[in-house]
Amino acid sequence: MRLKDKVAIITGSASGIGLATARRFLDDGARVVVVDLGAERVRAACEELGGEVFGQVVDVTDRVQIDAMVTAVLQRWGRIDVLVNNAGITKDARLVKMTEAQFDQVVAVNLKGVFECTQAVAGTMIEQRGGVVINASSVVGLYGNFGQTNYAATKAGVIGFTNTWARELGPYNVRAVSVCPGFVETPILKTIPANVMESLVAKVPLGRMAKPEEIASVYAFLASDDASYINGAVIEVSGGIMM
Repeated sequence: MRLKDKVAIITGSASGIGLATARRFLDDGARVVVVDLGAERVRAACEELGGEVFGQVVDVTDRVQIDAMVTAVLQRWGRIDVLVNNAGITKDARLVKMTEAQFDQVVAVNLKGVFECTQAVAGTMIEQRGGVVINASSVVGLYGNFGQTNYAATKAGVIGFTNTWARELGPYNVRAVSVCPGFVETPILKTIPANVMESLVAKVPLGRMAKPEEIASVYAFLASDDASYINGAVIEVSGGIMM
């Protein structure tokens, strides 16, 4: 069990890739903090997962809630080994149609939320002389995508975070990495029209979207000691869509 007894905080883990990641981490022996919006969603996810889970209702744009969660985790388990910054939203529109509110909401969750959560755990990881921060980016952050000015900017931004934190935190044996999934079978894709989705899948050499579990397995590897010399990496998991 490659993550045995590691304490992992996973944001946005009540559904989709986050839930699959929580399940995989538990299977690999981790203690998992399920972080999401809505008490009922968090409760249902924890019941479904079972095992050593700790549910926390947190808005990643609210630093007070984040700090309270970190304090609760330290009181319960005494350490934080992994942070998976998975929480994210979309508010799609073409540049000429995008509202300021749409732009600001996505930046608040996908970019500032990553900053806030990481800053909140960094001190603990530095004191421990060990930890891993895994940032969920996207192929959209690498190559852009029609109608996703806000989303693309945030996903490119977390790659910038990763590169910087790898340099700043590396001397303390704290690693930072980014994962750039392609198109994954999750509820977030329901915002994309079916005909557009079909055309996107047609561009994937593997001929399909990823399953959440396939992204979760990459996160589990990166969180483990098997990846102990991977720092500052940007790993594309897209089925080869941009070949």
